[in-house]
Amino acid sequence: MANYSVEPNDKVVFRIAYQDEHLLVVDKPTKIVSTPGVGHERSSLLSGLFAAFGNELQNLGKDRDFGMLHRLDRETSGLLIVGRRKSSYDALRALFEAREIKKFYLALVANAPRQQSGVIRKPIAETRAGSIPKNGEMKLAKLSGNGKPAVTAYRVLAKGPAASLLECRAVTGRLHQLRVHLESIGCPIFGDDLYAPPPVAAGAARLALHAHRVAFTHPMTGEGVDIRSPLPKDLRHVAKRFSIDLGSLADQPDGF
Repeated sequence: MANYSVEPNDKVVFRIAYQDEHLLVVDKPTKIVSTPGVGHERSSLLSGLFAAFGNELQNLGKDRDFGMLHRLDRETSGLLIVGRRKSSYDALRALFEAREIKKFYLALVANAPRQQSGVIRKPIAETRAGSIPKNGEMKLAKLSGNGKPAVTAYRVLAKGPAASLLECRAVTGRLHQLRVHLESIGCPIFGDDLYAPPPVAAGAARLALHAHRVAFTHPMTGEGVDIRSPLPKDLRHVAKRFSIDLGSLADQPDGF
């Protein structure tokens, strides 16, 4: 058996939404962390990817995060981009830094924004919670004039009496950006036990956030790549419980 830096685990479940010789787009289920950590040494998405693509990812090395170009919170489901070659990883990293990779999310939130669509521009700073040693503290985010610039575009896709489904584009990639930004406009995400009020946090069994679309120009071929993942069944049940009609989603034009 190969001596990999990340222990492979072929029992980690994920779906490959797109692949070619240069990159993967992976659909991560909820409740799976993106990368190994304390308590998740063998149960991360990366462990599952090593079971299928171990030689390639090991060759990329720790300096290139073993191909993982970005992450999703444990409870957030949806699409992640993974490089398979050093050249494609570096080219994709450059696209991320130039903000040329568009990442779209579906969020089930309490209430509805005052405007049908808009842009939230509020800087975000990272902080730490708890009194345990620093390396074990949880990272949190907060709005702060001393924080880094953070930009989120949104539009309302469907509404119920006291809830709505938003499509959001994270223009920047700050920690918990969508969660903090949406809460700041009075639309906390259901199931968010860090930033939402307790009644909203109890409104879903998990964070009601899904990374449903990535769109970019392929750095090696120059072709357009536009990959989508439908709203998972568990979040459809949440939408139904809050009387949000999802029937018109297929008729929505592509956003921002």
